[in-house]
This record gives sequence, C-alpha cells and structure tokens, in this order.
Amino acid sequence: MKGIVSYDAMETIRNTNEWIGATTRAFSSYPAFAMVPNPMFRVLSAWGSVVERSFSRMVVKPDWEIPPIAGEDGQDHIVYVEPELEKDFGDLVRFRVARRNPMSRKVMLVAPMSGHYATLLRSTVTSLLPDCDVYVTDWHNARDIPVSKGKFDIEDYTRYLVDFMRHLGPDTNVIAICQPAPLALAATAILAAEDPKSQPRTLTLIGGPVDPDAAATEVTDFGNRMTMGQLEHLAIQSVGFKYAGAGRMVYPGLAQLSSFIAMNAETHAKAFADKVLADAQGTGSESDRHNRFYDEYLAVMDMTAEFYLSTVERIFKKLEIAQNAFTVDGKAVDIGNISDVAIMTVEGGDDDISAPGQCVAALDLCTGVPDAKKTQHLEPDAGHYGIFAGKSWRLNIRPLVLDFIDENMGSTQRRRRSGPAPVDSGEPNGAKTGPKDTGKMAV
Repeated sequence: MKGIVSYDAMETIRNTNEWIGATTRAFSSYPAFAMVPNPMFRVLSAWGSVVERSFSRMVVKPDWEIPPIAGEDGQDHIVYVEPELEKDFGDLVRFRVARRNPMSRKVMLVAPMSGHYATLLRSTVTSLLPDCDVYVTDWHNARDIPVSKGKFDIEDYTRYLVDFMRHLGPDTNVIAICQPAPLALAATAILAAEDPKSQPRTLTLIGGPVDPDAAATEVTDFGNRMTMGQLEHLAIQSVGFKYAGAGRMVYPGLAQLSSFIAMNAETHAKAFADKVLADAQGTGSESDRHNRFYDEYLAVMDMTAEFYLSTVERIFKKLEIAQNAFTVDGKAVDIGNISDVAIMTVEGGDDDISAPGQCVAALDLCTGVPDAKKTQHLEPDAGHYGIFAGKSWRLNIRPLVLDFIDENMGSTQRRRRSGPAPVDSGEPNGAKTGPKDTGKMAV
C-alpha cells in the first residue's frame, strides 16, 4: 500500500525518540549519581524529560481544560464539554456553563483543520465564555477514522458547516479562524440560497486565505511551486496498521509538524535548550509557559488526503473562492447570494501565514451585503496566532468582535436578553440532580 512504510517509519522514529528520552531520564535520575560533583547527570535527566514529553505529546489529543467561569453571584460555574451534533469526521461540541442562564450571544467557532486539534482555540473559547454561549467544530484525527466511512474533502467540510449552522439556527454568530474562512463563506452562501431562515446572524472571518493571491506568503509560494502530482507523491501516505484508519490516505500530522518547526527552527531550538537548562537548574515547572505552549503545538492530527489536496488545488491554485467559482456537488455556490448576514474580517499586520489582504477580500465578494453591514479590522504588529488567541485578541480584537455581534443582533436576541430564561441544573446530560451536587467534571 502506497506510503504505509513511510508512515510507520515516522511513527517508529517518534516512538524511538520517546523511548530514548524516557530511558535517559530514568538512567540519569539514579540517586547514586547525586554524589558526582558534576551537573552532567542533572542536564541529561532534564534533556530526557523534555524529549520524552515532547515526542509523547505528538500522538495525544489535548484536553480542553476550560477553567470555571466566575459568575456575578460570586460562584464559579463549571464548564462541561458536550457533543451537540456528532458526525464521522467531526463533531459540533458545546461548552455548557453549569447553572447559568442562556446568553444573548451564541457563537459558533469554526476551528481550522490544518494539522492541529480544535483545542488550539482553548484560549479563544475561554475568553468568549463569560459573555457568550460557545460551540466549536471539533474535527477528528483522520488516522482514527476507518476507510469504510468514505472520503472527506473540502466539499464535505462545507456541507458539515452547513449542517452545523442549520442546527444552531439563525441567531448564531459564526467566527471562522484561518483555514476555514473561505469555506465558512461558501457555507453561508449555500444557506442564503437554499435555506435563508437558517443563515447565521453574523460571520466573522479571522486571518483566512479567501484570496491567497492578494498577498504572497511562504505558504502561497509553496502551493504555487508544487504541482499536484509532486504534492501527492511527496506528502500523502497511508495510515499504518496501528490505528483504526489503517489504509486511509492522509497528509500526516507529523509531516505537517516538521514543516511548522522548519519555518522557525532556530526559535524552537532555543526554546527547547532553555527548557532543558531551566529543568536542570530546578526553575522549570509542569505548567510553565514552555509546556503549556508545546503540549498544544506538538499535538498534531492527520488530514484526509482528499481534503489536503483539494484545499491546495481549489483554494490556493484555482482560487475558486476568490473568483466566486466554487461548486459543491456540481452546483455553483454564489457568494453574492449572501445579503442578510453581517460580515467582518480581521487581519494581523505581521501575519506570515495569511497576510493582510487575503481575508479582507471576502468583503468585495459579498456583493449582496450592504456596506453598512460590512466591517474590517487590521491589527498592527499582530502575528497569525495573536489575532485569535494572543494578547492582540484579548485586548483589542475580542471587544471589537463582541461589539460587532451586538450591533447586528436581531429582535429575537433582544427578546431573549430581556426575558427570563431557564437556569441550567449544573448536571451532565442524563445525570440526576442532587441537593448537594457540586457540578464537578473532569474534562
């Protein structure tokens, strides 16, 4: 089977490095070595610990670990992560805040499928939960999906978004981050044509490649340099026998991670060296900044081959969204059909993944939307990660997005805001309520 040897070879290398790290850590930690007046063994132990942790995280999906939300009554409200709508290749999950009335703002975060799990948006979710009811698209790792479940390309991805939006209803405010921005735009256009009553209230696109040719980056240059044949030959592999998706053709997460690290190799090398020295000196900790970042950054997932290849070919090479020529099941998707949805774009001045100009192109495509319902924001000096999860998001962008949502709320939301709402019991779905229940749950 094509690529299965190379896929298993990558997993073997990862597994071996994890074992080398664990062995080095265990060997260098013998109490007898403490008598040796040389820091070598402490450095070796720290190196082994960092290596073991790094390589073990590459195959583990991180937990959401959303902290409790402080309420006006002085109580902490536990957050439950629950499936709202389940599908083969991804779920719509709900972050239910126990014992809290429904909020006037309902937000659906569209997470990227670009190598990392949806938990990459953990800080984004945490920042929105005090003011919104939040739902997130939680995509599955392709290596864990049996071949019998069929294919999943960008048309399937778009249909999933249509189903998720239709399920949540017209009071939803969609925020699409990075890769799914053009497909969220297409999904909204499909609803505008086929089921206008199910359209979201607002659509916010953050750092997405709506028109990749509007501003060249290393990502767009790579897509233009490689032919589709070269890309399929070099990048696509077959899932090994270790996983449920054995035989499925994928773009491996480990290959994507290698590309991520290569883009900033010196920065990552310094970060790991500093972490080893900190642990050797006893100044590192389990939850320090390094571990919090790299536990998420190193956790990667496989993408189906058809999704990866169709994204490169149709979004980056053929520019189907940028030229309003996208089709789903052979039917043209006219973005001009969108007329009742308010559109906002957010870009970072220092974004080297989706440079300024790529995302704001969506406003010109939405010819049916009045100018009064269009807005854009360029955050100076902000990088790609910062515009949805960093300091720029927390201090500047998040308040603007919430104001944009409030300005475009319909009468239904205003009635919900002013009227009473049932109070959540604080129990997980299907659980019984007890008089002394604390509502605790391990996410």
